[in-house]
Amino acid sequence: MRKGGKYKKQEPQPDYKYNRIDMGRFINYLMSQGKKSVAEKVFYGALEEVEKKTKANPVEVFEKAMENTSPTVEVASRRVGGANYQIPIEVRPQRKFYLSSRWIINAARGKKGKPMHIRLAEEIIAASKNEGEAIKKKQDTHRVAEANRAFASFLRR
Repeated sequence: MRKGGKYKKQEPQPDYKYNRIDMGRFINYLMSQGKKSVAEKVFYGALEEVEKKTKANPVEVFEKAMENTSPTVEVASRRVGGANYQIPIEVRPQRKFYLSSRWIINAARGKKGKPMHIRLAEEIIAASKNEGEAIKKKQDTHRVAEANRAFASFLRR
């Protein structure tokens, strides 16, 4: 058994260009097989592309995209009396950011035929305008939670 107190959660590192923790976390989610420098190139390339296409501050467009794709509720499975129910629960802020990031990244990875930084830029722009795959995913999540609102009373804490 481990000695000492409780495990202390590591604070995520900010990115080197904009010195923002949220961007650092997004880059970490984007990274695959431990290749952070590749993920950084893709992310910063996407932000440059966003700036070219929208003629706006890419940081603000990124923030808007993350805000638009963040879900407020999701469903969790609970076993009650031999049956599984999908119970709507509120999403914690850290998980909101994670889900939003994952949906944007997966939507960009799902498209084919263009370099990743362009696909990511297109998805960020679409999300900032309340369009695209990531927004669709958020709406589906909200729809499922709304449909299962009757089971909210099963929530036990």
